Amino acid sequence: MFQHISQPLLYAERLLAHYTLLGKSQDAASLFSELAAALVRLTDCQLSQVYLLDDTHTRLQLAAQWLDGRRVAEADCSLSADYADQQLLQYSLCQNRVLAIEDLLSSPFDTSFLPERSPVWRSLLCLPWQDSRGRTQGVLLCAGRRSGSLEHFADSLQSLGSFALTQHQLISRLRGGQVDSSRLRSADYGLTGDSPAMRSVYQLIGKVLDNPVSVLLTGETGTGKELVARAIHDHGVRRNKPFVVQNCASLPESLLESELFGYRKGAFSGADRDREGLLDAANGGTLFLDEIGDMPLTLQAKLLRVLQEGEVRPLGSTQTHKVDVRIIAATHRDLLGMARLGQFREDLYYRLANFPIGLPALRERGDDILMLARSFADKACAYLQRDLLRWSPEALKCLRGYAFPGNVRELKGLVERAVLLCEGGELLPEHFNLGTSATTLPPLLADNGALSFRECMEQVERQLLLQSLRRNNGNQTHTAKELGLPRRTLLYRMERLRISSADV
Repeated sequence: MFQHISQPLLYAERLLAHYTLLGKSQDAASLFSELAAALVRLTDCQLSQVYLLDDTHTRLQLAAQWLDGRRVAEADCSLSADYADQQLLQYSLCQNRVLAIEDLLSSPFDTSFLPERSPVWRSLLCLPWQDSRGRTQGVLLCAGRRSGSLEHFADSLQSLGSFALTQHQLISRLRGGQVDSSRLRSADYGLTGDSPAMRSVYQLIGKVLDNPVSVLLTGETGTGKELVARAIHDHGVRRNKPFVVQNCASLPESLLESELFGYRKGAFSGADRDREGLLDAANGGTLFLDEIGDMPLTLQAKLLRVLQEGEVRPLGSTQTHKVDVRIIAATHRDLLGMARLGQFREDLYYRLANFPIGLPALRERGDDILMLARSFADKACAYLQRDLLRWSPEALKCLRGYAFPGNVRELKGLVERAVLLCEGGELLPEHFNLGTSATTLPPLLADNGALSFRECMEQVERQLLLQSLRRNNGNQTHTAKELGLPRRTLLYRMERLRISSADV
């Protein structure tokens, strides 16, 4: 740590003194200020900045700054955490690398975040700021007006920063779990909705961002499980790694196995080359397995080994190799009930459900329905390059009172269709086809009391088939399985009841 530092004993004494000062800090503000002071004193630089990631890991917030020997009151400075072009802080953060520049004048990087001073800044050191568990929480920065390398300070300053984060966590616990006000708050992780049910989902997402545990998303079809999975990935520590999606119901067992685990040349007829699977493609990132309840039992055993040991054995290979993949699974089925019936592996269920998140149905989200409807309408208008539409109170009332069996997916389709149908500047109830897709049986029968018994029963049957088809995204095989019918019988009933793909 002190190999390339002149007067290492004196430096070690100064470093130890700063550890002591950090340990005496009583609040987060003084802690971060003392850390910034330590950075300039230990490196003999003229500037230090301490940046914290917000709770969504999408913004860097300036928590403390020292300039020319004194603390500078940090302004409301917030920078994007995503790397693009030549951003210094974001590069160090996203690549998790120490960045030492001997002469900024010859550097292509953007340094607009540095205070404008004369003489200009020449040397710079950026450090990913990690806690004791190796999780990146921000960036530490030192800058000087003389050219030269500061890289030999990196190890000792990173250790000091890790100690400061540990002290920060201790202060937070001693204050009864109060969260430091310097950390930004995330409203929605890129999702839409402000209902109590969605607020609970946001809280759960925030708990799992920095932890590599498996997540199981449950909820009815169309509640946005893939959007939540992507939010967890995009706002977590793996956001710069791949996000890979596979629907377990879309492929037969043999193809799904080769798709997930890959294969070696000659493993089966047509395997003329080695091919890596999705688990390898998602290495370091996230693999989202949608409709996990439809995964065959034999394949579930192989997935369980990946979760337990982090090992993958491709088809046709006798050797395993390690992968680092976070698994996020989703289903609209009762996996625990399936496990009790022997239709799903119980050990896999408990391994997947380390952190379950249940997504609320749209009918449970109150005014989120109107918020989502307006958002979908505005996006549809932008796509069609037309002026934004007004909403009539009657149209909003119709949507608010509808049960939405297809949840957010159904709402999106209804709104986009209404925008296409609307020829004026206002959305009206007649633009929404809600009357033919009622979701409760008693009103349907009450409204058609003049029909014969056979006609009423046909309407009931047609409604049940449509609901099941929509839950299964129009997949007739899965619909037949859900209803306990042979597929041929389902096709016959659909033809008799005049149900086409357009109705779904």
